[in-house]
Amino acid sequence: MTDKQEIASPTDSELPDLVVVGAGLFGLTIAQQAAENDHTVRVIDARPHIGGNAYSYFDKQTGIEIHQYGAHLFHTSDERVWAYANRFTRFTGYVHHVYATHDGEVYPLPVNLGTINQFFHAHYSPAQAAELIKKQSQEGAGEQGAEPKNLEEQGIRLIGRPLFEAFVKNYTAKQWQTDTKDLPASIIRRLPVRLTYDNRYFSDTHEGLPADGYTAWMARMIDDPKICLTLGADFFDTTQPWNKQALVGRVPVVYTGPVDRYFDYSLGQLTWRTVEFTEHRYHEQDHFGTAVMNFVDADVPYTRSIEFKNFNPERKKIAQEPETVVWDEYSRFAGKEDEPYYPVNTPDDKRLFARYTDLEKDEPRVVFGGRLGNYAYLNMDQTIASALDTFTDCVLPLL
Repeated sequence: MTDKQEIASPTDSELPDLVVVGAGLFGLTIAQQAAENDHTVRVIDARPHIGGNAYSYFDKQTGIEIHQYGAHLFHTSDERVWAYANRFTRFTGYVHHVYATHDGEVYPLPVNLGTINQFFHAHYSPAQAAELIKKQSQEGAGEQGAEPKNLEEQGIRLIGRPLFEAFVKNYTAKQWQTDTKDLPASIIRRLPVRLTYDNRYFSDTHEGLPADGYTAWMARMIDDPKICLTLGADFFDTTQPWNKQALVGRVPVVYTGPVDRYFDYSLGQLTWRTVEFTEHRYHEQDHFGTAVMNFVDADVPYTRSIEFKNFNPERKKIAQEPETVVWDEYSRFAGKEDEPYYPVNTPDDKRLFARYTDLEKDEPRVVFGGRLGNYAYLNMDQTIASALDTFTDCVLPLL
């Protein structure tokens, strides 16, 4: 067996005006904007598909749309982003609701008047519920007037100990594999409590799912002859032509991968959380009766279950079929080979990221962006907004 050999780099005549590393929502938005401004673009991605973590596919056995990297729900109050997204897809009327199983009983989330009255076996008015939570939030949340020392004190201060321990404490401990007393208070700056029976999970102006799936939406974004797509191409693999060594300094590059990976982890590795899934198939028309069921008790090892067909009740034929697909979601710390989902953002991480940001200044005509490039968790609408701004402010001046 012989080692792989480096192959010829693209010639100057083969170079596009811009190379985008990463075919996720940030990278595709940059590519679309560049093409719309009459520039040629090469988009590369190490994965065999576009869409990044928002990629979805239709299960061959059931026809159900599966979100391969976990539930993705589009919602926004940004009118510019909403108008932009609607250029490439029509959205369904889906409204997201989440329920939580606690101690053998199902409750609506986020905590609202229905949750409170069900939990306390009461019929509080909004004012009475507010007074109850105010009283409970002052009990056992640390020294009054002092800053909360940890997530547990912060959570109790926000919603009171009974609700915190029922719906937040164990769920968060499973998410982070860490006791809430050992997690920083900053992780939950706020916990929504609605003093009405409104149990919509999001409160944004616009909400829905792409009518024909996430992948179709994103394929339309780059349906332009000025955009070339190369999948299965690792930016750091010199055995394929579209690699860092061959491109940086010769052509503007938008890099959306992990920032520490770009610099070969020379200053150390940023810490991320990742998720894993276990699939179950049920010969039932509907297993949970909702798309997402959280499991907030410590004796259930996974954090939530996703029943994909319930994201799309408008697909009536599929919805009525006696087959359903459920994924249980587990959370753990990410290694180098894992897909990073959520930045841990400890004080050490923040200092390390700042040092990597300093290194970026010496990279000729490279723009870092997206969730991984900015070491930040971004909702889909925030990703689009960031990409639109980055293109105007940072990319366009290089073209």
